[in-house]
Amino acid sequence: MTNRIPIGSPVRTQAIINRYFVKAKKNLGQNFLVAQNAILGIVNAADIQEGDQVIEIGPGIGSLTEQLLLHGAKVFAYEVDDSLPKILQNELPAKIGDQPLDQRFHLLLKDVLQADFKKDIGAFFDFSQPIKVVANLPYYITTPIIFALAESDLRFASLTLMMQKEVAKRLEAKPGSKAYGPLTIATQTQMHVELALQVDHTSFMPRPKVDSSVVVLTPIEHKPDVGRRAHFNKVVKMCFAQRRKTLNNNLKNLIPDADKRAELIASLGVDPKIRPEDLTIAQFIKIANAIA
Repeated sequence: MTNRIPIGSPVRTQAIINRYFVKAKKNLGQNFLVAQNAILGIVNAADIQEGDQVIEIGPGIGSLTEQLLLHGAKVFAYEVDDSLPKILQNELPAKIGDQPLDQRFHLLLKDVLQADFKKDIGAFFDFSQPIKVVANLPYYITTPIIFALAESDLRFASLTLMMQKEVAKRLEAKPGSKAYGPLTIATQTQMHVELALQVDHTSFMPRPKVDSSVVVLTPIEHKPDVGRRAHFNKVVKMCFAQRRKTLNNNLKNLIPDADKRAELIASLGVDPKIRPEDLTIAQFIKIANAIA
């Protein structure tokens, strides 16, 4: 008989923890989401429809996975904890509608940062159809994962990601704010950023010390031309190498010649003492284009 209590409810999560002797692993940033309204909020934010193809990162014990499946998605999940496949196989519904679980869900034990998406999911997904990413990201590798997804060769319809509230602020930051930096610029040159949901730290088991936010990233139709993406990101990071120093100081490693630095800064129409956090994305693009 199918267990009608959602995996993401506190009572079911606790029962699973007791049954399988599960311990949230701090080194993997594991915190189990036990607020059904937050789980459904993520599913709604991702606009999951029947037949959607979804990549999930870190399914844990399956609280979000279950709802993605029940709302009609076909789910390919990346997981690094080898104690979880057995739990997911036992606890997720054996059938989704009239299909067995293995036709709707595939788990790969692999670090998503090592993913070769086209190779990994080619046999499970139809690349002619849109692919969404939905994930409750581990706090400690949120930024590398966002960079990896943004720079991958797979075209995503959307990324719906739960992350530490402070990281979400960096994604949607504007020039002049302390949250504005390389992650902001790398994201906003490729994606629209929408803050969809706030999730209190009490929604997790065990409880983290910080609150979370759910952010929806959707591709920009006409992206600004940043040239070679890896070069652009490197230049931006070096401009922010020491946030409290002026742009002129941060550019010394990139442009050792003082006259050339002065000439570039003058072409931006800004004060030489400006700090990198006060520059617009268009100005960073101009800097990157000027540096070989």
